[in-house]
Parts: sequence; C-alpha cells; structure tokens
Amino acid sequence: MLLFTALGHFMYTEGMSKMLPHFIPFSMQIIYATAFIEIIAAICIFIPAFRHITGVLLVFFFLAVLPANIFAAVTHLNYETGSYDGPGVDYLWFRIPFQLVLICWTYLFVIK
Repeated sequence: MLLFTALGHFMYTEGMSKMLPHFIPFSMQIIYATAFIEIIAAICIFIPAFRHITGVLLVFFFLAVLPANIFAAVTHLNYETGSYDGPGVDYLWFRIPFQLVLICWTYLFVIK
C-alpha cells in the first residue's frame, strides 16, 4: 500500500501539492519527500532492526497527513486532475476510517 500511494505522489504531484494550504512553502518538494518517506517505510517494515521504530513513525506520519486530506476535501480538490471539482467532505467518510485502519494495521502488524 505504501508503494502504491508513493507512486501517486509522482503521478499526481501538482494536484497533491494543492492539498497543502497555500501558506506552506515548497509544496511540490513536500509531496516528493512524502513519497520517499513512504518508499523507505515500506522497505524498513521488513527489516527487523527498523520495524518497530518505522511502525511508530508511520503512525505519526498517518496522523500528520490527515489535515492535508481534510483540507483537500473541504476545498473540493480532485488531486488527480488538480481541479476543484472533487467529492468534497463526503470523501472524508472514506478517508478518515481508512486512516484509522492504517493506524490499527501498523500497530498490530508492525509495532506489536
């Protein structure tokens, strides 16, 4: 899943950069950086020496990206096209429970 979402960061960089509020500088670089974080985390969860710390950091990462998803939903951003004709806050009915699933999965299968 992490590799799949990292790929999205490279495919939809411009649209995903709009998920960040305008006052945050270097939004494109942040999108690339989060893609690399996801790739590194995907590798590190399979390395026993790094598994626990990677899991803990992933939980914080999942919580840290949630505001960007909320901002995108409130502004009706369609990150694939970069336009503002997305589903809006209805998207959060999927996204927030999905974030909770990811956090629980990380705790159960990586941290614990």
